[in-house]
Amino acid sequence: MSPSALDVDARSRSRRQSEGRAAARRRAARRRRRLRLLGVFGALAVVIGVVQALPLVQKAVNDLSLPLNYTDSIRQQAAEKHLDPALIAGVIYAETKFQPRDSAAGAMGPMQLMPETAQFLARRSGATTFRTADLDTPGVNIAYGSYYLRYLLDEYHGNVTLALAAYNGGESNVDRWVAAARAHGQTLTVADIPFPETRAYVARVLHAQQEYRHKYASQLYG
Repeated sequence: MSPSALDVDARSRSRRQSEGRAAARRRAARRRRRLRLLGVFGALAVVIGVVQALPLVQKAVNDLSLPLNYTDSIRQQAAEKHLDPALIAGVIYAETKFQPRDSAAGAMGPMQLMPETAQFLARRSGATTFRTADLDTPGVNIAYGSYYLRYLLDEYHGNVTLALAAYNGGESNVDRWVAAARAHGQTLTVADIPFPETRAYVARVLHAQQEYRHKYASQLYG
């Protein structure tokens, strides 16, 4: 018995509908694959962008938390005075955080030199044209501050702790502390410094020195 025309037409419609649904599923699957690929590429783009931005982010963080300026002057003076450039940077950070200003006591410039100290250094170095106003020039200030650091290191036989303590608290105080420590058979350490301000200052410079060595190696040593 042959199928009726209606049966044939119904089967044909059912087949077309089935094929249409299969085609729709294939199109949907292709769209999902494209979306997944776009998602992967988008994620890669984000990762690449983050990686490229990291140096800029790190620089911004450093500029805020551990600023650095006057790099040429620091490197020049470190070479001339046989100093660690990170030590000079650490002193400037502890004194002014690279934002020069005159203190209430009259200390001037990035390394906060007192005019009378600078006058003593000028006479000792043989400078004949020095004026107190010159300390407002960062390059001059760093030159005299570095000279002072070298002088103090020589006075205390290379002991950085004592040199920094004298830079902040004065040589006469440090000489008295050293003598008292020796009388008890001891060596003066950072923890033994009697003045809280000077003790904190020395610790701050030493910590900053290590940070500058690590974070600014290419700028200070490259």
